[in-house]
Amino acid sequence: MAFAEPAGEGEPGQRSWAPLLAVCAGYFMVILDVTIINVAVPVIGRELSASLTGIQWITDGYTLVFAGFLLTGGALGDRLGNRRVFCSGVGVFTVSSAACALAPNAPFLVAARLVEGLGAALIVPGSLALLQQAYPAPAARARAFGLWGSMAGIAASAGPLLGGLLVTTIGWRWVFLINLPVGAVCLALTLRHVSPSPRRATRALDWPAQCAVVAAVALLTASLNEAGRRGWSDPAVLAGLGLAVLAAAAFAVRERLARAPVLPLDLLHSRAMSGGAVIGLLFNFGFYGMVFTASLEFQHQRGYSALETGLALFPAVAMTMFASVLSGRLTRRTGDRPLVVSGMLLAALGLAGWAAAGSDPAYALLVAPMMAAGFGTSFALTGSTATVMGAAPPAYSGTASALFNTTRQIGSATGVALGGSLLATATDHSNGLRTSMAIGALAYLIAAVLAWRCVPPKPRAA
Repeated sequence: MAFAEPAGEGEPGQRSWAPLLAVCAGYFMVILDVTIINVAVPVIGRELSASLTGIQWITDGYTLVFAGFLLTGGALGDRLGNRRVFCSGVGVFTVSSAACALAPNAPFLVAARLVEGLGAALIVPGSLALLQQAYPAPAARARAFGLWGSMAGIAASAGPLLGGLLVTTIGWRWVFLINLPVGAVCLALTLRHVSPSPRRATRALDWPAQCAVVAAVALLTASLNEAGRRGWSDPAVLAGLGLAVLAAAAFAVRERLARAPVLPLDLLHSRAMSGGAVIGLLFNFGFYGMVFTASLEFQHQRGYSALETGLALFPAVAMTMFASVLSGRLTRRTGDRPLVVSGMLLAALGLAGWAAAGSDPAYALLVAPMMAAGFGTSFALTGSTATVMGAAPPAYSGTASALFNTTRQIGSATGVALGGSLLATATDHSNGLRTSMAIGALAYLIAAVLAWRCVPPKPRAA
């Protein structure tokens, strides 16, 4: 179909919203799978006799493959067409979700989650690239990115509540079965309403660089996970962290020498692109680390059920939906920098408030900190997304999307892994939780400073 061009102030015509709905359905499924699992993993761990490290792998196995293969998904999209790769990812994700639901034991579930992460890695880079293709006018694109971000907020809001409801009523396996109808609807909408994407057969995949990225992400996540069981000074943990650094260095050297690098280092010379990617890492680190550790706190220490945990987390994740819509509207007037900076400062204030609330604070004292973290994170998402995508040449839109989402998922994985390890190694659970929140607040503050230096200060002209 032909995309309707924006009219007036850059608002798309009615028919042109169909590509947005199709793309957001796939993104909704991916983000829902991140948040819905948080309230379910304690129950899954008990039923499948998984250790704390095993519970972390059920969460992080998905995230590390997701993060490790995002650049591959972006390069494949630029080479083969983003719509084709997006649809392939939806198919892989849907089938592997069914395998997760049928898992007889924890190792099988972890393996299925790894494949699910691969499907997600094919979906997400294409989602932003397809929006970039569908909405070329800057005002319409900002609106679309805002609604794309609000879809993440809706999924984040629905995840804990829906997960808690499903686990409490019909069982944790339905946490994965819910993806089947969503995947079918997404595939049908995409094939019907999204135009085929350009194919650039000259784009090489650069497999050595891809392997280096996967190795770096896997080693980093595995080391952080194992630190909770072995201790931070264990030789295996230190060796894993060292190897992760070497793998990242090997990737940089390979990209500098390759004729057709998967991520041209010239792109990283752009302050907007490299800074925006690091900001994405930091705010995902803070937010998802908070959600994971708070889920364990509410269920293990306070005795909440899965549904009660979902309700307890609702103030944090519900604010993400409202903040994304609001930032998508404001960015055309204020530009991206004020929104990203203020969002990061508000989120930092929220996690710092939790850390300062005491060793055993009443739940009422935690509502405002959770709302601040959720609102601030999502308020900054639209601006940081637009910053990264706006800095990329059209031929590298899939790669730019993959870079941004790779750093975000690395942030999620390290936030969950570090939070779990701090809880496992702390002499007192409360001290471990408060330390985790304080580290998250520091990450948000660093992101605010980067945003002030790297995000363009003025609205983009239409």
